[in-house]
Amino acid sequence: MLGRNPLLRNGGFRPENLGQNALSMIGNLCFTIFVIGVLIFTIIAATYEPEDPLFLHPSTKITTFLTSTSNATFKSDNTVVKTGEDFMASNQTAFATFINITDVDNGELAGATPRLECEGEVDKSIDCTDQEVFHVMMKAAIEHFKDIHFYRFGKAVPGSDDRSCHMAWRFRPKEGRTVAFYKDYRSFEISRSDNCTYSVVRIGDYHSGGNARKRKKNQKPGFEKKPKKQELHPVSLPEVGETVNDSLPVVESEISFSQHRYLIYVGGGDRCKPMNHYLWSFMCALGEAQYLNRTLVMDLSICLSSIYTSSQQDEEGKDFRFYFDFEHLKESAPVLDQGQFWSDWNKWHQKDRLNIHLVEDFRITPMKLAGVKDALIMRKFGAVEPDNYWYRVCEGETESAVQRPWHMIWKSKRLMGIVSAIASKLNWDFDSVHIVRGEKAKNKKLWPNLDVDTSPESLLSTLRDKIDEGRNIYIATDETDMSFFDPLKDRYSTHFLNEYKDLWDENSEWYTETTKLNNGVPVEFDGYMRSSVDTEVFLRGKKQIETFNDLTRDCKDGVNTCSSTAS
Repeated sequence: MLGRNPLLRNGGFRPENLGQNALSMIGNLCFTIFVIGVLIFTIIAATYEPEDPLFLHPSTKITTFLTSTSNATFKSDNTVVKTGEDFMASNQTAFATFINITDVDNGELAGATPRLECEGEVDKSIDCTDQEVFHVMMKAAIEHFKDIHFYRFGKAVPGSDDRSCHMAWRFRPKEGRTVAFYKDYRSFEISRSDNCTYSVVRIGDYHSGGNARKRKKNQKPGFEKKPKKQELHPVSLPEVGETVNDSLPVVESEISFSQHRYLIYVGGGDRCKPMNHYLWSFMCALGEAQYLNRTLVMDLSICLSSIYTSSQQDEEGKDFRFYFDFEHLKESAPVLDQGQFWSDWNKWHQKDRLNIHLVEDFRITPMKLAGVKDALIMRKFGAVEPDNYWYRVCEGETESAVQRPWHMIWKSKRLMGIVSAIASKLNWDFDSVHIVRGEKAKNKKLWPNLDVDTSPESLLSTLRDKIDEGRNIYIATDETDMSFFDPLKDRYSTHFLNEYKDLWDENSEWYTETTKLNNGVPVEFDGYMRSSVDTEVFLRGKKQIETFNDLTRDCKDGVNTCSSTAS
């Protein structure tokens, strides 16, 4: 009895117990599989990082990505970065209240009585302050520029001689998709007839009326049509063409400096990366500063990635203000240049007992820093990529608390002024075609049809059904030989960025202002600026023809990627 198997002793193999034991074994096996499955799932969940939309679709999905609430890990590319104004909703109230010719005819100026006595007046100088002259100039502008809407006319001022007057106006294209206003100021040559009525003989070129650019002190307002319904919280919109004031902010006093709290990011691996990588990280820093209610201390000196430079080397010493609207940023958020900040800090921190709270781990979240009382929070980043990227601060649990304030970052008004000038030279009446060739056209493995599909013959065939003959076409392209597109001239009036070099050469307003901004050193119109202007002009065409949507069967990111890049 002592040597008997316990199973036999318990009757485990008796026929009547076999069903019960089988069920028990199956239950144990299922439970074991369940435990292993949970363990595997836990490991995967702990190590998996979801793919960001920009990993998969770096150019076609950035709009969706930037307007979503996700702040997932970013993978940069070399496309022109989109900024806050690209995602602003159209202000239909503001855009609907444009000035019609009937508004001018029925306005307060319409009742002006012509002078009956005009003997000896015909050859006298034109009085630009005369309401009748102003009335005639407004009507002439509305009748002449048929593809734009006018929203405000500034008062006419004396021009370059006794027969000319200058006048400025705010406008936007009738078919414009961007949510910006533009400013133009032009010269008008005025004539007076024998019965002393006025007429406009000629209207000058874009920005030819420089005397009207700045509104003089105590100058009476011009003519503006007010919206019938005022918005409670009107959204600030970009106004391209206004005088740019992007001077550095200055702290008013020692007391003011000591009362404020600051955030600064130091070091890291973001420098000399493509522009959208830089901006993605910078916006994280700006978002944290907003969350902590602190002034962001920023380095306005940018290292431009080699992908944008003519030297094909990374170039230090570029200014943030060359590429972005610093005036809008400093009006939207408290920011300081780090040079000015450290100068003030060194003067006053010991006297006023101002302390630094150092943070060297990006995993320390902004939420954990909310209670810090020290004057300066300094995030210091190491040398190991990618953990030294600034944007790592905004990952994980932080993404639900800290939002990147995209509305604070707009494109440089100086670059957008060039865009406006090109569009104005084309009278805002043009179609645009984006033609990608370059290295992609040479790579038959990934883009087998691109070279043939973007040949002049194919372009003529494809565009024939899309754009009317005789139209102005602006071609944005990476093709270096513009004569390649000469066959298109038989059907269209073609235009390219290089036609407008006068807008950034040494005699241009852009050159003068950027040289002054750069302490007297001339600024190169670099590859990023060229791509940015080229893209923005393209986006202002009435019809916009894309390479990978309209011209070729190939996919933007190579063979078999169309389904993943479809929007």
